[in-house]
Amino acid sequence: MPKVLIVTDNEPNQINGVVTTFKNIENHARNDGYDFVYLDPREFSHIDAPGYPEVKLSWPSGIGAKIKKANADHIHIATEGTIGMAANIWCRLNKKSFTTSYHTKFPEFLKRYYHIPESLTWMYLRWFHNSSKTVLATTDTMVKDLKRKGFKGNILPWTRGVDRGIFNQSSRDRDDDAKVLVCVSRVSKEKNLDEFCKLEYPKSHKIMVGDGPYRKELEAKYPNVEFVGFKTGKDLASYYANADVFVFPSCWETFGIVMIESMACGTPVAAYPVDGPRDVVDEGKTGYMENNLASAVHRCLGLNRNTVEQYSQRWSWESAWEIFKDSIYG
Repeated sequence: MPKVLIVTDNEPNQINGVVTTFKNIENHARNDGYDFVYLDPREFSHIDAPGYPEVKLSWPSGIGAKIKKANADHIHIATEGTIGMAANIWCRLNKKSFTTSYHTKFPEFLKRYYHIPESLTWMYLRWFHNSSKTVLATTDTMVKDLKRKGFKGNILPWTRGVDRGIFNQSSRDRDDDAKVLVCVSRVSKEKNLDEFCKLEYPKSHKIMVGDGPYRKELEAKYPNVEFVGFKTGKDLASYYANADVFVFPSCWETFGIVMIESMACGTPVAAYPVDGPRDVVDEGKTGYMENNLASAVHRCLGLNRNTVEQYSQRWSWESAWEIFKDSIYG
C-alpha cells in the first residue's frame, strides 16, 4: 500500500478548507489502496499565533527523524507555516522529492493581521514552492495569479468537492415566506463579515454559522443577526438547506468550499465578483456575483433550487483525489 505523508500546520480538529480537503480525499485514497499519514502540530511544541488562535506556531524540532520514521512513498507539504518550512528545508537538504499546495492568500492575511509587507511574503512563498515537483492551486485563476507572481514549474488547478450524502436538499423543512440569508465562515476580520451582517434585505433573517476571534465584536455590533456557532455534518447541511440564499462576502478566498456545500443543498450563492466565486459560481445558474450584495441576493431568489443542485454536480472529492494522485507521480 503506497504511503503519502501529509505535512501540515493545521490540527485535524480545525474547521477550515485545508483540513476539510484532506479529510475528504483521504477517504477516496483509502479506497484506491493508498495510506495517508500526517505530520502536524500534535507532534511538536506549539503555541497559538498572537491574536489568531486558530493558527499554530510550532517548534518542529527533530522533524527529519519524524519524516524518516514515516517512511512514506510520497511527501506532500500542505501549508507554509513553521512545520511546512522545516519539512521543505529537510527535503531539499536530503534531496527528497515533494509536492506542495497553495490554499490561502497568505500575503494578504499576514499584512492584515501582522502588517507584514506582501512583497516579503511573496518572496518567501516563491522560495517555498519553487522547489516543489508540483504545486496544487485551487482554481485556474489562482494558477494564473501564482505564475504572475513568479512561481515556476508545474502548477495545476486542484478542484474541490462535497459529500452529497450529507449536503443535499433533504433536510429542507421550511414553508414560510420569510427570506433566510445564511453565511458560513470562520468568524475573523479578513472574511469581510461586516458586509453580511449589515446587509439589508426586506423581510429577511440573517444567520451567521461559525466561530472565531471576531465573533463577540460582531455580535455586539449586529444584534439583529443570529449567531449559532460552529456546525458540522447534518446540522450544518440543515442551515444551508433551510436558507434561501447563501451570502459569501469574502473578497480574498482561493476557493470557498462552503459555496459548493450550499449549492449541493439547492441554495444559491450571492457573492462579490472576485477570485474564488468567479471560479465556483455559475452566473445565473448557481448564484450571482455583484458589487451590490443586496442586488445579488434579490436575483438569487429567482433561481430554481433543483437547477442549483444540478449544476453543483461538477464538484466531486473523487476528482480532487485523482488530481492529487496524478500530481505526486507527475
